Amino acid sequence: MLNIVESAAQAVAPITDGATVMIGGFGVAGQPVELIDALIDQGATGLTVVNNNAGNGDVGLAKLIQLGRVRRIICSFPRQADSHHFDARYRAGEIDLEVVPQGNLAERIRAAGAGIGAFFTPTGYGTPLAEGKEVREFNGRMQVLELPITADFSLTKAATADEAGNLVYRKTARNFGPIMAAAAETSIVQVTDIVERGRLDPEAIVTPGIYVDTVVRVPGPAAGSD
Repeated sequence: MLNIVESAAQAVAPITDGATVMIGGFGVAGQPVELIDALIDQGATGLTVVNNNAGNGDVGLAKLIQLGRVRRIICSFPRQADSHHFDARYRAGEIDLEVVPQGNLAERIRAAGAGIGAFFTPTGYGTPLAEGKEVREFNGRMQVLELPITADFSLTKAATADEAGNLVYRKTARNFGPIMAAAAETSIVQVTDIVERGRLDPEAIVTPGIYVDTVVRVPGPAAGSD
C-alpha cells in the first residue's frame, strides 16, 4: 500500500543501521538530493550504498561518506576529481569497495527486480573483477556469472507520481530510478508533483505503482531542475 508522506524526514525514517540502500542518479541528474540530506540528518550508519559513483564534492552521498556512515559501497566510478571523501576513507581502510562495470551494475539491479537468479556476461572476463566467479564458454566466448544486487531500500527521484504511486520521469533524470525502485524491498521516491489517479498518460508511466512504497513531494528548483 502506497504511503504518501509530508516530508523527506518521514520518508527515510524507516532506514535502519546496517541497511543496504540504492541511491539513484547519474551525477546530479536524477539524484534524490533531499532524501539523501534527510538520511544524513536521520543518522543511520553502517550502510551499504549502491550508486553509480562514490559521491561528488562535499554534499549528498559524499557527505554521508565523510561522516563515516557508509561501511561499503558498490559502484562503477569510485574515483573522480571531486571524490576526495571516498578516497580518504578508502585509503584509511574505513570503507569497503566493490567495483562493478556500469552495464553490469545496471543489469544486476534490473535482474533483482525481474526475479532473475543470475546471468552470464563477457564483461569483466580476464580481469580482477572476475576473480572467484564462475566462468563458462558460450558460442566460443568466455563469460562470467553475475548475481543480482538487491537492497533493503532505494532512494530515487521522479518528476511526477499519481496517487497510486505510478511514476513518470524527466528525460535523462530517469537513469537508475526504475530499476532501483523495482529491486529494493522498500522503494522511497521524491517527486516534484503528485496528481490524482487517472491524470497520468498510461503510455508515459515508466515505473508502475506496484514497485513504489513511499512518495514525498519536494517542490521547487532542487527537485525539478534536472
